[in-house]
Amino acid sequence: MSQFFYIHQDNPQPRLISQSVEFLRKGGVIVYPTDSGYALGCMLEEKHAMERICRIRKLDDNHNFTLVCRDLSELSTYAHVDNKAFRLIKNNTPGNYTFILKATKEVPRRLMNDKRKTIGLRVPSNPIALALLGELNAPLMSTTLMLPGNDFAESDPEEIRDTLSKHVDLIINGGYLGQQPTTVVDLTDDSPVVIREGAGDPTPFR
Repeated sequence: MSQFFYIHQDNPQPRLISQSVEFLRKGGVIVYPTDSGYALGCMLEEKHAMERICRIRKLDDNHNFTLVCRDLSELSTYAHVDNKAFRLIKNNTPGNYTFILKATKEVPRRLMNDKRKTIGLRVPSNPIALALLGELNAPLMSTTLMLPGNDFAESDPEEIRDTLSKHVDLIINGGYLGQQPTTVVDLTDDSPVVIREGAGDPTPFR
């Protein structure tokens, strides 16, 4: 059975944030709140944890995993970004967007889109997510918690506990959230392409 932490939405308790990060450092899978529903997360190097996430969501090799970063300082380490793309990202983060970019060699191959060698990157505004990233001092390998057959992000932590308590190590209750996943924007070519409309306004990328 997974642990279940109640963490304050606006003022996350440092003790619980520290305990949550310990689950990650031990190779665990956690459910945590973002600014666009709940997400599944683990450490980049934890292959077994990533495989568990794939089983929960029934993902194939073409899925774009997301590196959730605390700020843009980590961007160039994991993605190739030209000046035009960087300006677009900077003007719209933190926020409800996932940006698809060409991955660098720092990204493990298993996290890339198998055919295109791309990776998703995002900077959330949720205080709990930012506190986790600050304590971890590294990006989280993450994907929106959308259960097989659903088109929406899971938003109710109590329902998540009923469904996934035997499949993850920790569920963070950060309150009831919206169900829209992020808006996904492909920045791998000269012009941005919105490939999924979600919680973020797509207008800046039209």
